[in-house]
Amino acid sequence: MRLVMMRHGATAGNEEHRYVGKRTDEQLSVVGRAQCARACVPVTEPVSVVYASPLLRARQTAGLCFPEARVVALAGLEEFDFGVFEGRTAQQMEHDADYRTWVQGNCMGECPGGESWKAFRTRSNAALLDLLGNELTRDVREVVVVAHGGTIMAALGTFTKDGDSQSPFQWHADNCCGYVANVAACEQGFLFEDIYPFGRP
Repeated sequence: MRLVMMRHGATAGNEEHRYVGKRTDEQLSVVGRAQCARACVPVTEPVSVVYASPLLRARQTAGLCFPEARVVALAGLEEFDFGVFEGRTAQQMEHDADYRTWVQGNCMGECPGGESWKAFRTRSNAALLDLLGNELTRDVREVVVVAHGGTIMAALGTFTKDGDSQSPFQWHADNCCGYVANVAACEQGFLFEDIYPFGRP
């Protein structure tokens, strides 16, 4: 099975370098809509269904990039919950002790009022695993998911061969970019192989 994971187009918060997570349900900006218009997603056959995070920016991206497809919102794929850091920039929080502690811990710890990376990864990957399991039983050859940077990093940082020994941040995706992977069933669930990025200039 082939998996295409794409990050949503840009929002105003993205352009302002704010932490835009699960709590911020903002729409695509003019720049984000233009990114969707230019996007070239490497699908191999006509797309009839696109699975998306329930957040507006992901659903809008899915609808704009795949206008002929049915967009199905999938709970659990929402972005990381940044808690009290949500909506703020790193510059605004440079003297915030909680923020500095979180950053010094490689952004793995729990955000005050939000999630830890472990909790987010568990939540996000559980939704993706359910989806892939269901599609595999239906013998679907290609699955398209439009979600968030965190969603993509959580998945590729877990289900690749050396995922647990590498930083998930190596799988960063810019807006309207993403990765393609071949998905194989294994004892641990699924293994992502032959991964390559798309959408980068």
